[in-house]
Amino acid sequence: MKTFTDRLHKAFESRVRLGIMSALAVNDTLDFNALKEYLDITDGNLASHIKALEKEEFIGVEKTFIGKKPNTRYFTTKIGREAFNQHLEALESIVKSRKL
Repeated sequence: MKTFTDRLHKAFESRVRLGIMSALAVNDTLDFNALKEYLDITDGNLASHIKALEKEEFIGVEKTFIGKKPNTRYFTTKIGREAFNQHLEALESIVKSRKL
């Protein structure tokens, strides 16, 4: 029998990864610096969590230049949106099941 927690995705257990996905869920794209400022984390910390989400194919990367300066933007993939929505639905189910 499946439980609510079976639908929680391990990739979103991290506060930072949950924050990245939450920010990208309400924005079409965000660049590296915007995510770093929003989450108040270091470059290295953000880069490692982004890499983990990329590995799962939950986020995509778009690299461009603004003038001569590189700009890296991130977005959620279809797979990422589906996994994140499933995760949120599981959390909601857990909360609702605990109401008295």
